[in-house]
Amino acid sequence: MDFTLSPQAENYRKQIRAFVDEVLIPLESDPASFDEHENIDEPLLQRMRAQAKAKDLWCLQMPRERGGQGLGIADMAACYEEMNRSIFGPVVFNSAAPDDGNMMVLNKVASPAQKERWLQPIINGDVRSSFVMTEPAPGSGSDPGMMLTTAVRKGDNWVVNGTKHFITGAGVASHFILIARTSDDARKGLSAFLFHKDDPGWEIVRRIPIMGPEEHGGHCELRFTDMLIPDENRLMEVGDGLKLTQIRLGPARLTHCMRWLGLAKRSLEVATAYVSHRESFGMKLADREGVQWLLGEAAMGIQTGRLLTMHAAWKLDQGDFARKEVSMAKVAVSNILHQSVDTAIQLCGARGYSKDTPLEWIYRYARQARLVDGASEVHKMVLSKNLLKEGNEFWGWG
Repeated sequence: MDFTLSPQAENYRKQIRAFVDEVLIPLESDPASFDEHENIDEPLLQRMRAQAKAKDLWCLQMPRERGGQGLGIADMAACYEEMNRSIFGPVVFNSAAPDDGNMMVLNKVASPAQKERWLQPIINGDVRSSFVMTEPAPGSGSDPGMMLTTAVRKGDNWVVNGTKHFITGAGVASHFILIARTSDDARKGLSAFLFHKDDPGWEIVRRIPIMGPEEHGGHCELRFTDMLIPDENRLMEVGDGLKLTQIRLGPARLTHCMRWLGLAKRSLEVATAYVSHRESFGMKLADREGVQWLLGEAAMGIQTGRLLTMHAAWKLDQGDFARKEVSMAKVAVSNILHQSVDTAIQLCGARGYSKDTPLEWIYRYARQARLVDGASEVHKMVLSKNLLKEGNEFWGWG
């Protein structure tokens, strides 16, 4: 494979880098830029989004006919990495989770009428969305087969009952994709539905406090009590819920990796700037061998993650599901992000631990990376199963 970006993608990458450096990163040092949940303040976000739209940097992942820029996944990888060099970046360009993954799956599987009603407002930035799948124990987490929330057919409607939790963005979302059990079939027992925030029969029980900064809308617990969803708001066929989830989560996991690599790079940018001028015992820190080892190892880890991510992106662009490639990238990059920011904090000392840099924000955010969209251990199980099945072909070049 050729790692050279297309001229179009390279142009987008450079424009995004300039926007991040000149506009977004300076905002991070102003406490007024943050909301109460440590993300970009909503009025400021809307102003930044207007600037991104004006520069045609909006929704890189969506087709041009729907108002996006029509980039492939490999080209997205380079651009998303640049976006998340700022902690504010992805949401400004409408490329943040969960909207990013929801837009991509709706664009693939929704009917034309559903795209107009449910997808286009997300692309336009008029509404936000949420993906409703995870449940409290003993319900589904990494194993969708344990799902307890039910949708029972009643005429032209489905009656939904159950509880979901850690639903990202639910606090501000208007459009929701819900996965619920419609039968006991092991492979075809789940179905997917769309609902609006104003539909009756559901409620947000609470916004679950977490250790790190939150996405807009937080991570919420939801309760469904005899909620009616019209059959016209069903996505795909009855029993295709697991299939839809797999279609969504592969690319969504990889876009997480793209963004995390941007945060990892930003961490080293902060660290290298500090050690290049900070002196101790008559020497700049950057001239000390121990510091060089730490920086070199972290830099090598980031490049390893970039190659894994780009390889998986390339395979997805070829029409492959790239399941094991995505799993490898997800495990590696989640570790690399934590290693990079931890190294940066160590090298910056007390300054890195303070709020004078974005490192403590990134550090707290990074801990979730090994959990979201499948814990690292689950992805390692996927890799092990493939290895046992394929033998030496696991590493094939095809």
